[in-house]
Amino acid sequence: MDESGGRGEPRSGNDESAERHAGAPARAADPTPADEQPADGRRFTSEQHDDAPEAGPAATPPAGPDGPEDDSAADQDPGAAEGERPSLRKPGPQGDSGTGQNAGAAPSPDPTSDPNSPNSRTEPAAPGTGDRPLAHSADGKGPAPQRPPEPRGGLLMGRPFGVPVYVAPSWFLVAALITWVFGGQLERVLPELGAARYLVSLFFAVAFYASVLVHELAHTVAALRFKLPVRRIQLQFFGGVSEIEKEAETPGREFVLAFVGPLLSLLLAGVFYLAMQIVDPGTVPGVLLAGLMISNLIVAAFNLLPGLPLDGGRMLRAVVWKITGKPMTGTVAAAWVGRALAVCVLIGLPLLTQSGALGADAVDNVGMDTVLDALLAAILAAIIWTGAGNSLRMARLREHLPELRARALTRRAVPVETHTPLSEALRRANTAGARALVVVDADGKPLSLVREAAIVGVPEHRRPWVAVSGLAQDLTDGMRVSAELSGEELLDALRATPATEYLVVEETGEIYGVLSAADVERAFVKAMARPS
Repeated sequence: MDESGGRGEPRSGNDESAERHAGAPARAADPTPADEQPADGRRFTSEQHDDAPEAGPAATPPAGPDGPEDDSAADQDPGAAEGERPSLRKPGPQGDSGTGQNAGAAPSPDPTSDPNSPNSRTEPAAPGTGDRPLAHSADGKGPAPQRPPEPRGGLLMGRPFGVPVYVAPSWFLVAALITWVFGGQLERVLPELGAARYLVSLFFAVAFYASVLVHELAHTVAALRFKLPVRRIQLQFFGGVSEIEKEAETPGREFVLAFVGPLLSLLLAGVFYLAMQIVDPGTVPGVLLAGLMISNLIVAAFNLLPGLPLDGGRMLRAVVWKITGKPMTGTVAAAWVGRALAVCVLIGLPLLTQSGALGADAVDNVGMDTVLDALLAAILAAIIWTGAGNSLRMARLREHLPELRARALTRRAVPVETHTPLSEALRRANTAGARALVVVDADGKPLSLVREAAIVGVPEHRRPWVAVSGLAQDLTDGMRVSAELSGEELLDALRATPATEYLVVEETGEIYGVLSAADVERAFVKAMARPS
């Protein structure tokens, strides 16, 4: 099954208007006159203590006996402490960054992958790029914050084609359920097995999910063939998901990417059917092969249903995309078909089982069996409906990604030398109408960025005695971004080197300004709030 929907939605923004950089770019070495200060009047002043959210994450408290209290920075911006910066992640599977190719009965939404999920992850700065403690000189020291490990998604089983395969904890619940249900069927077909039937049933559960893994590997190989990165494969509650981080570039590739999964399931069903011809159907191998053939046929048929997030929905999306030339139109059509499919599953599945249309005895379909059928239908319908909604949100996210442009979101900056007092640096910034400070050497080469959050943590009466270098974060290669970046390229650059501020440079190497991660977050939220 194929699902688009993702992980941690970039939230971004800038309260300053983009028109500020519409004309000639403001150079750090050529500050604008004071009468061209931003209309919103934001300045580096003591009043900024009351406007800490604009500053991004709070600064580490200054060291020294006469520095502010340890919790002063946190008081300025609770919830914005270092390490709690919103995550800048590109659209993935089930709502992140990407396309999730799923197999099995239905996808299991991953809350860490949903951009609208309350569980979307935050990423603190990486080691070496963390903020230094606020100090009175350039030699402030402090431990570099450590990034938490990436969410693994369960037990790592291997890395075929270089892609990690995880088994989610929910799989063990499903394996137990399959073992119990299939064991009951074996009791009627092979009563002589006794208690050993549950071992046979457990083997069937493992073999079935091995088939699901082959289905997912088909999506993965196709994605790698089209140069699309695959983050991981996860076997979970109702099947599996291949987390492909980018969309296919053409409707033809989209169709192929979705179709190869069900095709492999059909081929596996054919292989198991041929193997059945050489074994006795009344034996354990015969029963297992028959079960695997039927289960793979069900997986293929279910995934070919024409609604997102199923593979058939991705194929329908590709067809509509090809006809209209608009991927968003294809997504909307396939998502609404998916929602209609969810309603049909919710109502139709219990009716089919009660009527005996699925091969069950109508006499048995009462009581607990009826409740279980209705519960299964409700779970499947909810997952399909949610997956279709995630696909719509992800399509809308990608539609607005080009609106994120580094040039439009960058703050003006003024260059200051290493030992410049903070008060003098702020005076220059306010005169130029700038909201960022870049520490440069005697030749004007940028060395570090003065953290706005650290400035907020310094009382106004201390600023004449605090050097800007003590509040600065050393520049790394990853903290230099081009003013021409936009959309996914911009998010990729910021995600590669987590930080609170980035130096934006022209192609010639000239300083253009400073980009705040918080500004990018807010800009994205505003873009997503506008209708498509």
